[in-house]
Amino acid sequence: MEVTIVGAGLVGCLLACFLARRGHQVVLYERRPDPRAHGPDRGRSINLAISERGIDALRRLGLDGKVLDAALPMAGRMMHAPDGALTFQPYSADRRHAINSIGRAELNRELLDAATAHAGVEVRFGQRLVGLDERTGELEFDPGPGRTARVVIGADGAYSAVRARLQQFPGVSFSQDYLDYGYKELSIPPREGRFAMEPGALHIWPRGRSMMIALPNADRSFTCTLFWPHKSLAALDSPGKIKAYFAEHYPDAFELMPDLVPAYLDNPVGHLVTMRCAPWHVTTEAVTIGLVGDAAHAIVPFYGQGANCGFEDCVELDRCLDEAGDDFPAALELFERRKADTDVIARLALENFVEMRDKVGSRTFLAGKRVEHALERVVPGYVSRYELVSFSTTPYAQVERRVARQRRWAAAGAGAAILALVLARRPLTTRTKRYKP
Repeated sequence: MEVTIVGAGLVGCLLACFLARRGHQVVLYERRPDPRAHGPDRGRSINLAISERGIDALRRLGLDGKVLDAALPMAGRMMHAPDGALTFQPYSADRRHAINSIGRAELNRELLDAATAHAGVEVRFGQRLVGLDERTGELEFDPGPGRTARVVIGADGAYSAVRARLQQFPGVSFSQDYLDYGYKELSIPPREGRFAMEPGALHIWPRGRSMMIALPNADRSFTCTLFWPHKSLAALDSPGKIKAYFAEHYPDAFELMPDLVPAYLDNPVGHLVTMRCAPWHVTTEAVTIGLVGDAAHAIVPFYGQGANCGFEDCVELDRCLDEAGDDFPAALELFERRKADTDVIARLALENFVEMRDKVGSRTFLAGKRVEHALERVVPGYVSRYELVSFSTTPYAQVERRVARQRRWAAAGAGAAILALVLARRPLTTRTKRYKP
């Protein structure tokens, strides 16, 4: 079977690898030029935090080793207080688990190479989808020529052209919810050839209604991202205002950002949106059209699950093709069961934004984390929500149900005496001195 995938980003390339392994011929269409030759879009390369769901998908194709070799593990959050004090919060009670920082552009190049290594995969760059006729299966691209397809899968992101066509069918619903926040990319370069901060952590500067994060890169720089209300981003419209604001609110980072002013003024502001669509597929006499990844369920980035969730889509669709005997209409019908999970992670990502922005520096929040990690150490089978989401492949909806059960156990007072003893002896957070490169 020949399959047309629109979108040669992370999910489109990974799906092409899965389909080629099944013996299908795949043609990938991408509106951008080849990023391996032209580089990423300026100021839009938010680093990815690849965790177990994404690693599991890569592992199934033998790609995990190469990708993780280019990534940097982050074992927890490093909180930056306004006075420069640092507090480290590990992601897991035993401190063994880590999420992995990698640049989106670098990962996209790796996956493009992996896809095109298959003889049955072809990628056509600079081709923007402008028409899809469900009566004939004809696709129109700018520039042409067009083609006729029996199976079309949209992996073309949150603003998907394939989904836009799907939305015109009766019975297909769609919603989008924007946060009143934007994001802007900045950077912290190496200092004397070394990391300017601790590289084994995701750095967060929580500031009430706004925050900045920083993730390490293999070249010893950090990619920083501001998540601020749009009005706050627009208010800093001169070099003097930018310098004064950062010197007051992010003093330790300000010292490490020599290119702050030009980067702030020149880099674009991105938007944060949650998108939902149902169903994710339509089949006519001529063509089957389906959606995966952000085209089906775009989420905000605050749980680090956007790419991981999209990669897990590829695993689930591959599983559905097994169940359906490679019948794409039947497999895409089965794939709809995944919507219950993507609805959950969309909600959790929004909740985690509030946690990262407002709560991570509070004593109440830290006490709650101490309780949670203590329960993990003393109660068999107790696992935090974060660990279940980031370090397992337990379906998101099952994670939510399991966490609810665990909280009922905790509320009932299970292990209270042991917990009190553990809390008295083993603090979770660590006050840390400034990192000296």
